Amino acid sequence: MTQPTRLSILISCGLFAMGSPMSGHGAPDRPHIVLIMADDLGWSDIGCYGGEIPTPSLDQLANEGLRFTQFYNNAVCGPTRASLLTGLYCQQVGHSGAHWNQPKDFSKCVTISEVLQRAGYHTAMVGKWQGRDLAVNRGFDHFFGPNCQGKISYFDAVVDNDFFLDDQPWNDRGDDFYMTHAFSDFAVEFLDEHLGSEAGKDQPMFLYLAYVAPHWPLHAKPAEIAPHRERYRSRGWNAWRDERLEKQRSLGLIPADWGMLPFPAGIKPWSDDPWHDWQAERMAVYSAQVAAIDRGVGQVLETLKLHDAERDTLVIFLSDNGAAPDGGLVPHPSGLGFSPADPKPNWRRDGVAISPGSGPDHMPGSANTFAAYGLAWATVSNTPFRSTKLTAYEGGIRTPLIARWPSVITKQGAITSQVGHVIDLMPTLLELAGADYPIPFDDRLPLPMEGVSLRPVFTSQGKPLPMERTLAWSAPRNQAIRQGNWKLVNEKRGLPWQLFDLEADGTESTDLASEHPERVATMAKAFADWQKHVGEE
Repeated sequence: MTQPTRLSILISCGLFAMGSPMSGHGAPDRPHIVLIMADDLGWSDIGCYGGEIPTPSLDQLANEGLRFTQFYNNAVCGPTRASLLTGLYCQQVGHSGAHWNQPKDFSKCVTISEVLQRAGYHTAMVGKWQGRDLAVNRGFDHFFGPNCQGKISYFDAVVDNDFFLDDQPWNDRGDDFYMTHAFSDFAVEFLDEHLGSEAGKDQPMFLYLAYVAPHWPLHAKPAEIAPHRERYRSRGWNAWRDERLEKQRSLGLIPADWGMLPFPAGIKPWSDDPWHDWQAERMAVYSAQVAAIDRGVGQVLETLKLHDAERDTLVIFLSDNGAAPDGGLVPHPSGLGFSPADPKPNWRRDGVAISPGSGPDHMPGSANTFAAYGLAWATVSNTPFRSTKLTAYEGGIRTPLIARWPSVITKQGAITSQVGHVIDLMPTLLELAGADYPIPFDDRLPLPMEGVSLRPVFTSQGKPLPMERTLAWSAPRNQAIRQGNWKLVNEKRGLPWQLFDLEADGTESTDLASEHPERVATMAKAFADWQKHVGEE
């Protein structure tokens, strides 16, 4: 099916109504929009998805809004952001799906910020930007953050990651600088400036807040690590994974009869691991990074409340991929590009070298460390799903997604099993904004968007749409296609396909390929057609 035909079908079904007439320029006809993305956050890391890390602000957001249980990203940061910003599969704008960088083929895409800006929205972005152009040249009126092109530090300036405020270099760090808190503070500042102004009374605002946390390195302030330390010293990864699973069942996030795969090979039971304090410290720092995001979300919610904008603001929170497996299972003298022989003394602007590696005598957290928390804790983060970031298994591509919009999503604490994808965010938000998707756009001829508007899910208080989605992924380590509740995935590119029934077996525990060879052949053909459609090399 060609894209124009597909688009016309979506319009006729009422699932993709761009440019629909809306009255006025302010909320609720055109709501303020706050889109918040975490980086490398696992599906179960926050409290409202089963986690033990205290996240009161995100839990509040969920209790007052809607949680998705089947929402997808692209398994790695750059490809997910490419789809979020353009409404296209990442391959359509120059990605293979295997890289972190931003779109390369600008002639085929237009960004959500450019369309909303042209439709009269005040637009601002804070956080992780990976584009060739500065964010203010891609539709954002304001921007704060790094032009993230390599390794980062939460505390210090890095040579290849210049910070910008709008289009000017920014180096106004004090001794207390911590990147996640700085992002939250600037997000609040941009909201305050607009919502508190005369223009803000009539002009809706779009804020895209893209945290780097909890992506490695494990960096956090000592006082913010301390509250989490004993939680993991007293109980390890086996106990916390089991507890998360039981909480997810009790919350109604997953069916009670789903199984869960054992830990990957090489991970010892917690009782047999000889480095409890070090392993616990890794998870404690990670938890502090997650808690810092939650603190920022709380600041944003308080700012909306201060300006009496809560009711008519759509707030969306999600992650760019599953938890990352990096960091090793045992103490190590090197890692993540740093080693005693190559400490890279010139990567920080202050010239201070990283002390490479991590272990009991070299705990993570401080500015001169560069570590990650490892596959065991990443498996906990992705409870109950299989695998991690970089893969097309559910642990790599399924993300928590919370949406709160009090004037429309009136059933508080609702949970929806609607299948959604990051490609749906742009058509959803443009419909809510009453914004046309222009083809052409200036000197560009962008492709029609691939996603569908999720507004009907919001207005139905979470009930699934009467449709079966076909979605596909070409992730760094493997590939997959989902049609309805069936999912075809290969363990590695080129290996035989595995087939899973996600309704009965969402944790991908039982391969049914040998029982359904015709379905495997049909779906494999559909995947090959998708590859041609998106221009995958």
